[in-house]
Amino acid sequence: MTRKVYYLSTCDTCKRIMKEVNVDDSFKKQDIKTEPITEEQVESLYAHTKSYEALINKRARKLKAALEANPVENDADYKKLLLTDYTFLKRPVFEIDGNLFVGNSPKTVAAIKAAL
Repeated sequence: MTRKVYYLSTCDTCKRIMKEVNVDDSFKKQDIKTEPITEEQVESLYAHTKSYEALINKRARKLKAALEANPVENDADYKKLLLTDYTFLKRPVFEIDGNLFVGNSPKTVAAIKAAL
């Protein structure tokens, strides 16, 4: 039984969702600001989503500037963005028993609760 959450400790939405789904000591917690996500972890997340773009936080403030400097031509370019800055990862990301839940939509939060 594997449980992990990638989150940002300064993000109120992450904190709210983690509290709402009752994240306890059975979860391995990774604050992506203090412990950046590795290329292996990004590839592991990609194995679930089959898309790097699905992992991108489209509302990240730095994204517009990053896309102007380096326009995205294919999905692999999104991987480079994910490895460049922690703010580009859509969060929180929950890994629960082989299933991946990305983002903070009410539908995603309901799916996390159902998986627990």
